[in-house]
Amino acid sequence: MAQVLTWVLILALLGVLTAAVLVPRIAGGTPFTVLTGSMAPGLPPGTLIVTRPTPAEDIRIGEVVTFQIESGKPQVVTHRVIAVRPGPEGRPEFLTQGDANETPDEGWRPAESVRGVLWYSLPKLGYANNVLTGDQRQLAVHGVATALILYALGLFTGEARDRRRTRREPRPARRATH
Repeated sequence: MAQVLTWVLILALLGVLTAAVLVPRIAGGTPFTVLTGSMAPGLPPGTLIVTRPTPAEDIRIGEVVTFQIESGKPQVVTHRVIAVRPGPEGRPEFLTQGDANETPDEGWRPAESVRGVLWYSLPKLGYANNVLTGDQRQLAVHGVATALILYALGLFTGEARDRRRTRREPRPARRATH
């Protein structure tokens, strides 16, 4: 039973690591952490969200987007698109609002400010994302992956050793019954 629970734990950790780090990296997504309650209850604080770049022309009302608050600055906000209109140069502009907010965000967002559309989210994992810097996150992922692989190899080696011992043990002699 303990071995089954261990494997379930290992597979769960690998799944979380895959969803939080590997998939976004391979698919070109970007992980962000929800810091405020403006998107609650669907995306409460501490949620790790992964966005992926989407052409502005494909963004529709109702989609959740992450956008820069101010051009050239790293701060971003993740809110829902509540209206779309053509901008001065024909590119779309977006009016956004947090799900928990009573009023729309101030001003229209130009297409260039949108960093991506919500792809998927993972509750509570954003806290870990905030604690670790990019290099530390990468090191942690490699460390956990290595530890899990070594643990799995240890389990396989122990199982193989036990099977060999069982095959080598002499069988008890049969007693003749009369």
